[in-house]
Amino acid sequence: MELFKQTNFDFLKWKWPFILASVALSVAGIVSLIAHGGPKYGIEFKGGMLMTVKFQSAPPIEQIRSTLTRVLSSPPSVQTFENGSNEVQIGTDGSDDKSLSTNRQVVLDTLAKTFGQPGNGKLDLNNASGISLANRLRDPLQKAGVSLSDPQVNDLGAAIVAWRDQHGGLLRSLSELNGVTGVTPQVQTVLNQETYLAPYTAARNIEIVGPKVGADLRRQALNATLLALGGMLVYIWFRFEWIYGVGAVLACFHDTLITLGLFSLMDKEISLTVIAALLTLVGYSMNDTIVIFDRIRENLHMGKKASLESVINLSVNQTLSRTVMTSGLTFIAVVAIFLFGGPVLHGFSLALVVGIIIGTYSSVFVASPIVLGWHNWYDARGKKAPIAAPVALPPKSQASGKKKVAG
Repeated sequence: MELFKQTNFDFLKWKWPFILASVALSVAGIVSLIAHGGPKYGIEFKGGMLMTVKFQSAPPIEQIRSTLTRVLSSPPSVQTFENGSNEVQIGTDGSDDKSLSTNRQVVLDTLAKTFGQPGNGKLDLNNASGISLANRLRDPLQKAGVSLSDPQVNDLGAAIVAWRDQHGGLLRSLSELNGVTGVTPQVQTVLNQETYLAPYTAARNIEIVGPKVGADLRRQALNATLLALGGMLVYIWFRFEWIYGVGAVLACFHDTLITLGLFSLMDKEISLTVIAALLTLVGYSMNDTIVIFDRIRENLHMGKKASLESVINLSVNQTLSRTVMTSGLTFIAVVAIFLFGGPVLHGFSLALVVGIIIGTYSSVFVASPIVLGWHNWYDARGKKAPIAAPVALPPKSQASGKKKVAG
C-alpha cells in the first residue's frame, strides 16, 4: 500500500533548520539536567515506598497530599491511576531502610486518623491482617460462648481477610461476610462489636524499594540502554558500512537525549516504565533509520548517475509511504494512551509521543546528513568514500529459458 507515489521532495534542503532545532533542544535539555542535578528519578531508582490506597468514593487527592506533607520530612507523591478510579498511589522517599519503615507507619497512622475512627476502640477490618483480626476476636468469641480453638480462630481470621481481598479489598458492610465459612450469627455479632469499616484500604499493596536496590536498578537501566546502542552499532557496521552505524547510533542517542531533556524541562519523573519507553524508542528509531539506509544502498549499487545527496533524497521519498504509515499509526496509538491511559501510564506514553516525533525526523535529518557529510569530507580529501556492500542475491538459474535436448 502506497500513500504517496513518485514524490520528489528535497528533504536534505531542510537539514540545517532541523539540525539547529535538534542542537537547541539538546542544549536546553543538558542545561536543565545540570541545573536539576541529573534526571528526576522515580522511587524505583532512588529508593522509597509506594502504597496503593483504595477509597469507597472519589479520593480527596488534595486533602491526602496536604495532610501527609505536614507529617512527612519530604512532600509525598500522590496520584490517581485513571479517570474514574477510586485508587491513589502514595510515594515517599527514604535514605535507608529505617526511614522507609518509619514513613510507612506514619502514612498508615495519618490515613487512619484522617479517614478512620481510631478513637472508637474498634479494629478497622478493611485494613486488618488475618493475624490481627484473629487476636482481636479470640477473647470476645470465648465470652460470647463460641467454642473455637486457637488454630480455628486463626483460620477464621484468615478466611475473612481472604474473602475481603478477593472481593475488591474494601468492604462496605459487615453483612457482606455472611457468606464466609465459619461466620455464624454469633460470630457476626462479635464482629459488629469489635470491628468497624473505614472508607478506604491501604492493606492491599505496599512496596518498599531500598536505596541500594534503587541504585542497582539505575545502573542496570543505563547498561541496558548502552548495550542496546552498542549492539546496534556493531550490527549496522557489518550490515552496511561503519559510518552508517555511527549515523544511526548518533541519531538514537540524539532521540534519547532530547526525550530525557524534555522530561527534565517538564519536571517529569524517570520511572521504570519511562526506561521501557526509551528502549522501545531506540529500537523504533533504529528500525526506521535502517529502512532508509537499506534503500540508499540499493540505489547506490543500481548505478544511478546522481550525487549522493540526490540518492538520499530519492531513497527517503521511496520510503515515505512506509514511514508515514508506521509512524502515523503508532503515534495515534500512543496519543490515545497518553490521553486516556491515566497517570500511571503518563510517563510511558509521553516518552513515546515525544520519541516517535523526534525519532522519525532524526532518521531523515540527522542520520542521513551524518552519512552525507562524511562522504563529502572524504571525497574532498581526494579519496573515494567506500560504499556499503550490497546484499548477496541468490544466483539465477543457468537453465532458465533454455531447453534441454536429449542426446
